[in-house]
Amino acid sequence: MKIQRALISVSDKTGIVPFAKALSEMGIEIISTGGTGATLKKNGVPVVDIADYTGFPEMMDGRVKTLHPKIHGGILALRDNPEHVRTMEEHDIPPIDMVVVNLYPFEETIQKPDCSLGEAIENIDIGGPTMLRSAAKNYRFVTVVIDPADYEAVLKELRENDGEVSEPQRMRLAQKVFAFTARYDSLISTYLDRACNPDVPFPEALHLNFRRKSVLRYGENPHQQGCFYVDPAVDEPSIATAESLQGKPLSYNNIMDADAALSTVREFEETACVIIKHANPCGVAIDRGEDILAAYQKALACDPVSAFGGIIALNRPLTVALAEALTERFVEVLIAPDYPDETLEILSKKKDLRVLRIPLDTPGRKDLFDLRKVVGGLLLQERDSHSLDIETFRTVTRRAPSEEELRALKLGWKVCKHVKSNAIVYANPEQIVGVGAGQMSRVDSARFGIEKALLEIKGSCMASDALIPFRDAVDVAAEAGVTAIVQTGGSLRDEEVIAAADEHGMAMVFTGYRHFYH
Repeated sequence: MKIQRALISVSDKTGIVPFAKALSEMGIEIISTGGTGATLKKNGVPVVDIADYTGFPEMMDGRVKTLHPKIHGGILALRDNPEHVRTMEEHDIPPIDMVVVNLYPFEETIQKPDCSLGEAIENIDIGGPTMLRSAAKNYRFVTVVIDPADYEAVLKELRENDGEVSEPQRMRLAQKVFAFTARYDSLISTYLDRACNPDVPFPEALHLNFRRKSVLRYGENPHQQGCFYVDPAVDEPSIATAESLQGKPLSYNNIMDADAALSTVREFEETACVIIKHANPCGVAIDRGEDILAAYQKALACDPVSAFGGIIALNRPLTVALAEALTERFVEVLIAPDYPDETLEILSKKKDLRVLRIPLDTPGRKDLFDLRKVVGGLLLQERDSHSLDIETFRTVTRRAPSEEELRALKLGWKVCKHVKSNAIVYANPEQIVGVGAGQMSRVDSARFGIEKALLEIKGSCMASDALIPFRDAVDVAAEAGVTAIVQTGGSLRDEEVIAAADEHGMAMVFTGYRHFYH
C-alpha cells in the first residue's frame, strides 16, 4: 500500500505547498488542477497537469476537469480485485493512492451580505465531493485528506511507515470526509430552501450540523451518559466557544447552568453579577458605580444559601477584590469577559473552580433558533431576543410608577425572562429580592417568591413573565408591601386585576410581551 501517486486540488491552500513538497521529496508523483497546480509549480513542486494526465483539457470554465474515468477509475479500483486490475491495465489507468481535496467555499460565500443566488450556485463544488467520496469509499487502498490540519499526521505516518498510511488512519480520514460532505450538502439544501421559500423562516427539512466537543463524565444524572456538541457555524460568545482557564471539565449540568447565567448577564449594560442555581437566577444585581465586587455582594445577599455551589457570571473583568471574595465561597463555575493575571493567581487556590473567559463585546445573534427535543420530534423557534424598552411600558393604573420603581420594574422584567415559568420576580432598583419559579399557578409563584425572600420585600416591585389572570397575585403582593407591578397584560380579567392594583394604591404597567420559559 505504498503511496506512489497523489491528486491534489484545493480551494483552501493553507499548508499545501510544504505538504506537497514533502510528498514530492518522498518520490510521490503529484497530479493537480489549474489553480492548485499553478501554485505548486510557482513554489518549485513538480506537477502533472490534470489535462495532460487525462488527455482532455479543462472545459466549461473549469466545471469539467476531474470527471473522467482515468481519475475515478484510478481512485475507485480495488487493488485486490483481479478484474479491476485487468481493467486498469487495459485502459491505461494508473492507481491514484492519495486524494488531497477541499471544496469551493460555499459556506463563506453565502455568508457575504451581497451574495447573489448565481454566485452561490457557482460555488457549489461537483468534482471535489465526487473525488472525495470515491476516495473515502475506497479507503482500504486510498488515503483521502480534506483538512489541512491532517497534513502533518499523514506525513508522520508516511515517514515512519516507509511511504504507507495505516488502515486505521485511512478509515479515520474517510469518516471525516463523509461528515464534511454531509454538512456541505446540507448547507446547500438549506440555502436553496430559503431561496425558494423566502417568506418561510423554517426549512422543509432540518439539517443539524453539530460537532462533538467533549464526552462528559455523565449526563444530567450519573446513570445517564452525556456528550456536548457544538455548532461550528455559530461564532458568537457562548459556552461552546468559552476559553477554559482553570478547573475540571464542565459537566452536563454545569453547561446548562452556565448557559443560563451567560444569557441572563447579557441582558444588562450596567455592571452586573448573576448567580444561577439549577437553571434559575437566585441572585442578580447591578451596581451603578461600576463596582463589580459591590454587584456580586448584592447578588449574593439575594439568596446566599441557594448560591452555594452556584454558577456566577459577570459582565465586567474580574477584580482582585472580587477574586479574593470568591475564594471564600464554593462556586462551581465563574464566567467573566476577562481576568487580569493577578486574579488568576488568586483563583488558582480553588483548584476545582471552573474559570471561563467569554468576551461579551460581540452582540448575540438574533437570527438563530432555539431547539427543544421531544420524543419523536424537535421543536424549533426563534430566540427570545426581545429587548426591553422602558418607553413602551403602558401605565394602566391611576398611579404611574416613580423613577425608582421604573428602575426596579426594568430589572425585574429582565430577570423574569430567564426564570422558569410561571415566574414572579421581586426587585428593587439594584437587585432582585425574591424569586418564585416554576410553580403551577401564578399566585403560588407570587407567594413562594415572598416566602423565599431574604431581603426587604416591602417597597419592592413585582415582575410577572406573563399576564396575571386573577387579582389574587396582586393581593398577595400588596399584602407584602409591593408598590408596583410589571406584567404582560391581555387577560380577560385585566380590569379586575387593574382595579385591585388601584385599590392598593399600586402602580401597574403592561409590556405587551410574554416571556414564558419552560
